[in-house]
Amino acid sequence: MLQIKNLHAGVEDKEILRGINLQVNAGEVHAIMGPNGAGKSTLASIIAGNEKYEVSEGKILLEGDDISELAPEERAHKGVFLSFQYPVEIPGVSVTNFMKTAINESRKANGKEEMPANEMLKLIREKSELLEIDRKFLSRSLNEGFSGGEKKRNEIFQMAMMQPKLAILDETDSGLDIDALRIVANGVNKLKSSDNAVVVITHYQRLLDYIIPDFVHVLMDGKIVKSGGKELAYELEEKGYDWIKAELEV
Repeated sequence: MLQIKNLHAGVEDKEILRGINLQVNAGEVHAIMGPNGAGKSTLASIIAGNEKYEVSEGKILLEGDDISELAPEERAHKGVFLSFQYPVEIPGVSVTNFMKTAINESRKANGKEEMPANEMLKLIREKSELLEIDRKFLSRSLNEGFSGGEKKRNEIFQMAMMQPKLAILDETDSGLDIDALRIVANGVNKLKSSDNAVVVITHYQRLLDYIIPDFVHVLMDGKIVKSGGKELAYELEEKGYDWIKAELEV
């Protein structure tokens, strides 16, 4: 699904990623953990095509196609979805209208006609029920006046509607109480399939109690320095990151 080869990238003259190699297959959930400033959110932004960052070396492949030079919207049309750490507010545009526009633009880019209104309504109803979203919520302006939990739930609703091939969740758990975390995680779990893949970026092991990863990777100083199963997340929770630094220095 996703293959990253020797990715070097940064902003202006500052190198942030220093040779990332990562392979994520369809049907898998990968968690990326690491201390502040390690490059986790930078990696998420670069996969999604954020033009703020400059890739100096390496490739990003989606289903074997090099997407390194594509604009963010082109990557989105190919099936890349990024759940933002800090979703922006769009006053005057309802959640429902935003989703209709996003879906139809994606269909247009892929040579399809607009989704019929009755199909759209059916899909909205189905996915809102899946995520325990009140119908009144869908008529509100996108993210305007939303709590942290509502913003994150709305991001997962967008993911459910768009049905991406690759979903990247950038610190979706930040600012969530236990109930909101459970609802968001349940939504992600229900959306997992053998045809898509999920990359979860988090500081905390607690999210991984709800979204069980197949692989956990530790990102430090712009490199993936350790990979393992879900047990690695518990080890990080217990010991922190210093023991990995000590291992690297030996």
